[in-house]
Amino acid sequence: MTTTPQAARRATPRKRRSATPTAPDPAAALLPQADPVRLLNPDGTLLPSRADYPEPPVAALREMYRRMVVGRRFDAQATALTKQGRLAVYPSSRGQEACQVGGVLALRDDDWVFPTYRESMALTARGIDPVEVLTLLRGDWHCGYDPAVRRTAPQCTPLATQCVHAAGLAYGETYQGRDTVALVYIGDGATSEGDFHEGVNFAAVFKAPVVYFVQNNRYAISVPLSRQTAAPSLAYKGVGYGVPSEQVDGNDPVAVLAVLEKAVAHARAGKGPFLVEAHTYRMEPHTNADDATRYRDADEVEAWRDRDPVARLEAYLRSRAALDDDAVAAIAQESEEYAARLRERMNVQPTVDPLTLFDHVYAQPTPQLVAQRDQVRAELAAQEEDV
Repeated sequence: MTTTPQAARRATPRKRRSATPTAPDPAAALLPQADPVRLLNPDGTLLPSRADYPEPPVAALREMYRRMVVGRRFDAQATALTKQGRLAVYPSSRGQEACQVGGVLALRDDDWVFPTYRESMALTARGIDPVEVLTLLRGDWHCGYDPAVRRTAPQCTPLATQCVHAAGLAYGETYQGRDTVALVYIGDGATSEGDFHEGVNFAAVFKAPVVYFVQNNRYAISVPLSRQTAAPSLAYKGVGYGVPSEQVDGNDPVAVLAVLEKAVAHARAGKGPFLVEAHTYRMEPHTNADDATRYRDADEVEAWRDRDPVARLEAYLRSRAALDDDAVAAIAQESEEYAARLRERMNVQPTVDPLTLFDHVYAQPTPQLVAQRDQVRAELAAQEEDV
């Protein structure tokens, strides 16, 4: 029987090609988890423990609860002061207490904080005098506290500019051999600004120890998140710059502190920046000048009210016997006394010298600035003569 060449080829076993090993994905280590990290259920019950984010000590969580309660009372009092005309404007952070306090507690005293205009609660939780914190919003000075002494930059009104400042400071600290970490508070809207991308990129290239902490409260004033980005979450924005990222339930105080402590440790170890996105919600309007009912409905607000971070942490600490009725009452009383002292001090009208408007504009005043100051001084003198 004659075998054709075609049949011979079919009969001969083909040599299998060796499988090419798949190269590891260099972005895998940078990606955030698909779902936000959560350690507590909304009712305060503990979820199964996880090795990547161990639960912080109970003592730290009890202190976090205390600062959150005092911070919420401060926030309510500041809102009331605005309605009384004692403040020009006030951006509330009610509902974001876990983020406000968690960011501060994850740092050492010699680390730096770079806040936005919404971080008044974080600054009081850091121990800064509340009247000094509200000085900017009162309109009688650019910054009421000494940034160098408090290791806290002035509250930043332009969106995202502090992202660049933090990268520069953190790089400078590293250059001088210090292990200082800078934590930058930013909102979801700030991630659409060029300064955010420039700051993150610089920090990544030069391994500056910065934690970029995005509080995604769903709205950039009235613009919803869906109109800001098509990314799966804001945490993915770090991947393009080689920055490891994570997303966390921003209304879970235990998870927020655990994730931020890991991010800060990463930065302090010389591994470069880390980006954390906290999913949270702003319960109040953007500021007292905003009408939030024009862009969100009451049902949405009520749904987030059920995820209250203060009630969530209180329930958990009670289950651990770290809080009881007496302790809760004592902390509530402390917060009322804090608010009362703030009211009393803010009801004293500050004495403002108009000529201080020209102070600290430049290290050496320019001729134009000197001329403007002299002009104002002459106008004030003329007014006194008329009286």
